[in-house]
Amino acid sequence: MSTKTIVITRPTGQARQLIEVLTKVIEASAIAKRSLPELVSLPLLTIVPKSDEHLADSIASTLQDADLAIFVSPNAVESVMRLLERDWQDFSKRIIPIGVMGGSSRLALKNHGIGQEDYPTSIYMPSINERWDSEGLWQELQTLDWDWTHKKVVIFKGDGGREWLADTLQKAGATVEAISTYTRVPLDIDNPAWQVIHEMDFSKSLWLLTSSEAVRYLGEVIRDQFPYGLESASALCPHHNIADAAEAIGFGEVFTSEPGDEALIKTTLAWLTI
Repeated sequence: MSTKTIVITRPTGQARQLIEVLTKVIEASAIAKRSLPELVSLPLLTIVPKSDEHLADSIASTLQDADLAIFVSPNAVESVMRLLERDWQDFSKRIIPIGVMGGSSRLALKNHGIGQEDYPTSIYMPSINERWDSEGLWQELQTLDWDWTHKKVVIFKGDGGREWLADTLQKAGATVEAISTYTRVPLDIDNPAWQVIHEMDFSKSLWLLTSSEAVRYLGEVIRDQFPYGLESASALCPHHNIADAAEAIGFGEVFTSEPGDEALIKTTLAWLTI
């Protein structure tokens, strides 16, 4: 009987952290008494922070009169803070509040001391896990009862991605400046990381998918390299948009979980007991 395989598709650094936690949880569970699954890292997209000195100067200048800064992901937090190399509260005479869409981004801010200052930076985030997305953040921002026609919002993001929040803020009257601070580079089809995918039993595989863009790239590769594989494979997605993308590229079974690694791990354990 072949071993079950869990394919983690996050960028390498993030995948390593999840694999470490998942390994500990599995080894401490009853599953360890049966057959341990194989955990595979397949970083479909690599995050490459931009390092342009002019971009750093532009961001610092833009923040001087900003009323709100939004980071769309932990990658946005890391790339911006790497570019600026200064404390968040140094960019304006008044403290610029921040909006994020989920717990991972909030943790990234905390790791840079943001929200931990003597006069803490205000951080707005959807109050419930199920709403960790653009729509949830917009719902949270509406509780501020701001007159958006007098507000300037800076959104830090990667190349591409959804424009829903920027469009919504503009329709509400805000001045919005979206700044790309990182790019995503697809995993080359000749990369050795694909070898285990060629060798594994797709019918006993669970793919942890946390990016719609990564899923769309996987669809392109699957179409060329594994034309019949995904029909028997399972996917686990922490958002309905990602689940929709997984279904569109042909996954035979698609599970959803609440956002956050804790929920992702809990659902993975449930799949392992099937």
